[in-house]
Parts: sequence; C-alpha cells; structure tokens
Amino acid sequence: MPGTLLDSTIWQDRIHVGAWTAGGGGTRQVVEPATGATLGSVGIATPDDVERAAAQAAEAQRAWASTSPRKRAAVLRRAGELWERHADEVAGWLVREAGSTKAKAAIETEMAAGICFEAAALPTHPSGEVLTSEEPRWSFARRMPAGVVSVIAPFNFPLILSIRSVAPALALGNAVLLKPDPRTAVCGGVALMRVFEEAGLPAGLLHLVPGDAAVGAAVVAAPEVSVVSFTGSTAAGRKVGEAAARGLKRVHLELGGNNALVVLPGADVAAAASAGAFGSYLHQGQICMATGRHLVHESLVDDYVQALAKKARALKPGDYLGPIIDGKQLANIGRIVDESVAAGATVAAGGKAEGPYYLPTVLTGLNADTPAWREEIFGPVAPVRAYRDLDEAAAMVNESEYGLSVGILGDVGTAMRLADRVRSGKVHINEQTVGDEPNVPFGGVGDSGNGSRFGGAAANIEAFTEVQWLTVRAEIARYPF
Repeated sequence: MPGTLLDSTIWQDRIHVGAWTAGGGGTRQVVEPATGATLGSVGIATPDDVERAAAQAAEAQRAWASTSPRKRAAVLRRAGELWERHADEVAGWLVREAGSTKAKAAIETEMAAGICFEAAALPTHPSGEVLTSEEPRWSFARRMPAGVVSVIAPFNFPLILSIRSVAPALALGNAVLLKPDPRTAVCGGVALMRVFEEAGLPAGLLHLVPGDAAVGAAVVAAPEVSVVSFTGSTAAGRKVGEAAARGLKRVHLELGGNNALVVLPGADVAAAASAGAFGSYLHQGQICMATGRHLVHESLVDDYVQALAKKARALKPGDYLGPIIDGKQLANIGRIVDESVAAGATVAAGGKAEGPYYLPTVLTGLNADTPAWREEIFGPVAPVRAYRDLDEAAAMVNESEYGLSVGILGDVGTAMRLADRVRSGKVHINEQTVGDEPNVPFGGVGDSGNGSRFGGAAANIEAFTEVQWLTVRAEIARYPF
C-alpha cells in the first residue's frame, strides 16, 4: 500500500545496490503459498550486481567503522522502534508470503525489534582487553570490524534469520550484503532494507541481492567479503563452507537439525504431549529446531502416542497450521512419510496432504534406519520411539549426525544427568526443542553447524569482529641494527 513501510512502488521489481534499482536477473513473482495468488514481484540480482554491491559496501564501511558508537547505536534503536511500529504490516507479509500463522508472525516481529535493541548495546560494549607484556610497553587486544559481511538467509523464519546477523554486523561497524531466499524476499529482505533506510543507516552499508545459487556463490566469493553468515540446509552449508575456506574467509553456519525430545519415566503425559505437539507442528515443522524425534520411556509410550495423535487431529489448516512453503517441499514430506510406512512405520494421525497443507502426523513402529527417524523432514511429522533406560536414551539422542537442540521432560535430576551426556548446541529441560531469545548464543554441532555463532554479545562480537594486537611505547624502541 502507498504510504506504508513496504509501499510496493518503492521496491517492486527492484533490488537494492546503493539505491533501489533493477536487478540484472530480471524479476520473480511473490507467491502466496496458501492460495497461489501473486502478491507482487521482486528484483533478482546477478553476480555482476553482487560485484557492484561489494565494492560499494567496502567503500562505505570505512566511514561507518569510524562513526561514533552513539550514532551507530541510535540507528539500531530506531530500527527496533520501526519494527514495533510496523509490526502488523510486516506480520501481514509474513503470513501471506512465508505461510506463517499470525502467532508465528508475531514472534518474528517481536524478535526483530528485540534483536535490534540488543544490537544497539554492541557499539559501546568493551572492545578489547589490556594484556601483560615482558616489554616496557602497553599491550592491547582490540576488536575491529570485520569489514564486509555476507548474510544468506532461508525462507522459514525469513525475518529473524536475516536480522539476527544483519543487526549486530551493522552495529559493530561492518557493511552487509543480504541474500534472502527468493521465495521470501519481501519479509526476509525488503522489510530489512526499508527499516534501515527509515532508521537513517548511511547509504552503501546494506545491500539487498536476492537470487539463485550463482548469486549465493558470488556473495561468498567477493574479495571484499571477510565473513559469511549462512543459515540453511546442511548440504548447502557444506558448499558455502568449502567456498569460504578457499577464500580464507570466516564462515558461520547454522544448519539443519533432527532434534530429540526425551520424555522421562514419570513425566506428565498430557503436558509432554502438548510440548511435543508444539515442537513438531509449530510453523508446520519448517524450523531447524523442530522436534524431529520423540523418545518416550517404554512405560509411557502408548499413552503419549494416543495423546499426541489427539492433538495432531485437532489442528486444522489456517488455525495453528499454515501451508507448506511450496510444492517441492510438500512432495518431499510426503515422500519421507510414504517411504517410512513402506519400511514398516504406522500412521497414528495425519499422513497425507490437503491442498498446500500437510496434516500433522504421528508415526510409530520406527527404527534407527526409518527415513522419518533418520532424515530432517522439515514438515509437521512426529516420529515416536520407545527407550528402556537412560543409557539407551542417550545413545538414541546421539545417534543422529545433527546436534542442534534437545528437550528433556520430567524429573529435573534425571534430566540433568542426561543433559551431560548428549551432544547438542542447546538443551532445554522441561521445554520442547524450539526456543530462541535475542540475547542468547545460538548454534549447533555436528551436521547442525560450527557452533554458537549467533546471538548474545559474546557470540556476536566474536562473529563479526577481528582481533588486532596493538602495542604502545613511550618512545621508539632501541634495536641492535
């Protein structure tokens, strides 16, 4: 609508390289997953566009790095206020473009504001430390902006998974090249560009370059780029990591997950099933942290399956259940479920698509090799297996190559002992697997990524700055030459 933050006359058919301009890759329709309706069209970049953006970013970054902390912080605070002011408008795009429910869209806009407010504290955070030295000098380790940061973000939480890198990178004195998923380029790209324009970010510091894999390769390979922040699939993350390594660039990878929820003996089955349903079915399971494996003690498993299946059948499309992002992903969910059933699994609820929706599904009768247990489904599917004791539970959690998030429900003492034995970037006791806050470190191990690279002052400063050793003497040192 004209006169709004996301007024389409500003961004329609355009990318942003220094200014709103036509992209060399033409345009792409913005499609509503629930209806197939066209909502508009965005510009698509090419590697040549990325080359121009990177050059401008490197030039603008030098002045930005020397801008006072107070002025940089003010831009981030204004950005946070803008997310709050335009929350309803942005949430509307998240619902229509990304297939979000209203509740999930509200989570994204609230997090976007919170992330910017947290980032506003980074410019005045201590930027180094005083070191001891055997020489008569002062010795410092100081944090310097990394330079130009490339941010590659996915479709599922397009706003959060873009802003969580863009905001701290800018706050710490860097410039950013942002490549959102083309399927969610408005709420994952245009919205950020417009917010920071309105917040007073100087020109040339943030560039919007949606595009295909060639554009993704270009934002990694650009010589001006020193840090790459990627969120997406493990397969794509490996390629990004390999390309970044060839350029001796630092890369932060937040990848897939096949997260386990462990229900301990004696747990409240009704409460556990509620947690399990939330973990598996929020945003149709299209979350890296989604509960992909339910490990239930053998004494409770039958009751748990019954309770979880009842909750699954109660969820209806359009309620807490949105559409799958596109037909390709919908077909992949169906493939995994069908192959699992063919391998001996039983469908206790759901197990089929209805239009662009996949019904919340519960599967039983699985083993370690069943596709629905082994693979990241990225859909509303809850596979359930029983375990006998804590040793078996720990082994089952750790048998996955992923290591992002684990939830443990029940007795806290037992949960603590299990938490010490699992390999995971995050462990939640008496909570399900999906959780995030602007001020916490976030990341996984194994096939889920290379550690906690996002969120919290320590992680953000480590991610988006370089350490420089600086020494100072009172007079020129004397040398034997």
